[in-house]
Amino acid sequence: MLLSVRVATRPSLPLPEERRRASSSRRVVLRAVHTTSVDEGAASKEKKRRPTDDYHATVRSLNSRGRHVPKKSLGQHYMLNSSVNEELSSAADVKEGDVVLEIGPGTGSLTSTLLNSGATVVAVEKDPRMAALIKDRFGCTERLKLIQEDITKCHIVSHLGPLLQNQTPEGQKQKFAKVVANIPFNISTEVVKLLLPMGNTFSDVVLLLQDEAAARLVDASVETPEYRSINIFVNFYSDPEYKLKVGRTNFFPQPKFDAAIVKFELKQISEYPPVASPKSFFSMVNSAFFGKRKMLRKSLQHLCSPTEIESALDSVGLPITSRPCELTLDDFVRLHNNLVKL
Repeated sequence: MLLSVRVATRPSLPLPEERRRASSSRRVVLRAVHTTSVDEGAASKEKKRRPTDDYHATVRSLNSRGRHVPKKSLGQHYMLNSSVNEELSSAADVKEGDVVLEIGPGTGSLTSTLLNSGATVVAVEKDPRMAALIKDRFGCTERLKLIQEDITKCHIVSHLGPLLQNQTPEGQKQKFAKVVANIPFNISTEVVKLLLPMGNTFSDVVLLLQDEAAARLVDASVETPEYRSINIFVNFYSDPEYKLKVGRTNFFPQPKFDAAIVKFELKQISEYPPVASPKSFFSMVNSAFFGKRKMLRKSLQHLCSPTEIESALDSVGLPITSRPCELTLDDFVRLHNNLVKL
């Protein structure tokens, strides 16, 4: 599905007269134009099925309880295109009975799509203004649990555990939850590091990220300028997939960068690479990339002597002059397991 967006001087569907008069003459209105390769009949059915929760629903939400101005400090950019919300839901294969964690529901645009899919949604919102807006919009919806808290400080499992138990038939293994979220770009790395090690709780994590950051997270090609310790982390805990590019004009306010939908299929603990301790493993990896251009025998010398590091590199079939940007995840695993024996 391709998404093309253009900036217009007036909305495709006029706002009520009183709102038009109240709007500033300097205000820029974004209109999302959705193009698709499906035939007209399929497009017509899709149009009937899809909720009309895009530009106008977002504007109505922001204008409820007075004017809500997105906070730059919180990285708030609200989705204007309902098709993108459907792509997010589809990427996670959200269906009836699923338990879904949404981070930063904002105006409730994506929340509505998830609820319409039949999922139970746990929405974590840091901004008290937007939390109040979500309460007003969805009222006492039984399948929505709203938590006003910072996701980086929230004990997620304690909120999801009871819901997952209720959704799991007696005598069967506990179901896994999913994450579907349009998160602020400025906390992307922090959220990824928080969620990916939670393979015992989540099966899939689908996020809308800054496009360049998304590409860097998914592409684990060695010897590239973008290759960093975060690539080792992502591939240790998940199988990442770049799904779809989303133009910046699909957001209000418009950010400086395009976005992209990325899916992380989380690994179970039994599927993690065989290391004695993930903590010590990533301590070594982070130290290695801290001196990215340095040889490992120098950047890791606080762990072992240069001679021991050279010996370990040689024993796993790597040149003694190796640098971190030249090692794959498997290379780091073999090196770590060799070093811990010393």
